[in-house]
Amino acid sequence: MRVVFMGTPDFAVGTLRAIVKAGHEVTGVITQPDKPVGRKMELKPTAVKAAALELGLPVYQPEKVRETACVEKIREMGADVIVVAAFGQIIPKSILEMPKYGCMNVHASLLPKYRGAAPIQWAILDGEKVTGVTIMQMNEGLDTGDMIATVEVPIRDDETGGSLFDRLAESGADLLVQTLARAEAGDLHPVPQPAESTTAYARMIRKNDGLIDWTKDAAYIERQIRAFDPWPAAFTKEGSKTLKIWKADKNADAGGDATAAPGTVLGSDKNGIRVQTGDGILRITELQLEGKKRMKAADYLRGRAIEAGEKLG
Repeated sequence: MRVVFMGTPDFAVGTLRAIVKAGHEVTGVITQPDKPVGRKMELKPTAVKAAALELGLPVYQPEKVRETACVEKIREMGADVIVVAAFGQIIPKSILEMPKYGCMNVHASLLPKYRGAAPIQWAILDGEKVTGVTIMQMNEGLDTGDMIATVEVPIRDDETGGSLFDRLAESGADLLVQTLARAEAGDLHPVPQPAESTTAYARMIRKNDGLIDWTKDAAYIERQIRAFDPWPAAFTKEGSKTLKIWKADKNADAGGDATAAPGTVLGSDKNGIRVQTGDGILRITELQLEGKKRMKAADYLRGRAIEAGEKLG
């Protein structure tokens, strides 16, 4: 099958590689333009561009995919199907209807749950026990197209945004290849989605989403820490410095101090730093002070004491 692939970040790379490995002809890869990064603002290729060049595939990087020149470029690629995985732009009807099998999207949730740009992080933050991947026949709506195939992936108790990202990327790649085989065999049976999503829109993550509100309960903050690992990371303030929290135990000790304000340090020892929340105690076990490396709480406390009564945030 002749495939045009549209994707940008690491999540999409496994799907591109799986398509090539399965023997399909990738006639073109569409990805976002290179972005300046670092202090020197050097241009860095997207993860998909780097993989495509390694695989010897032609790459096209339009500023806007709906531009006439881009639409015609894709038409020239002669695709039977366009596969989209975390591309990052809205795809116009002129492209959606172009190939024989339309545009298939690899979406990291069990639609209609978590339509939007960041389904992985929000699923963890909301305390979901199961998520998955949906292969969707794209339409002009935001993740509202018919569902072609799904696979469930359980969310582990210690799951982070990064670990779930990796597992869903792998599951999505496998499911997409299976779906292409079914398409060639004429065995696709798309199912329309309900008009309304069963969750709030999974909007793009912002840096400030990592800011800890200590009035939240310990279970919520613990999920926040995992959901936003590796980016933007959950963080608070210790004095004037930013303190990232990488690992913590919720309700590590029963009770707490009913008179202590949320964010108050109740004590610290080799097992971690105990902090009062709006409901329950959070024990911080791994953290990173601004300008320092990530470390266990026990190691952190050897060089910087945090006394009971100190307020975080």
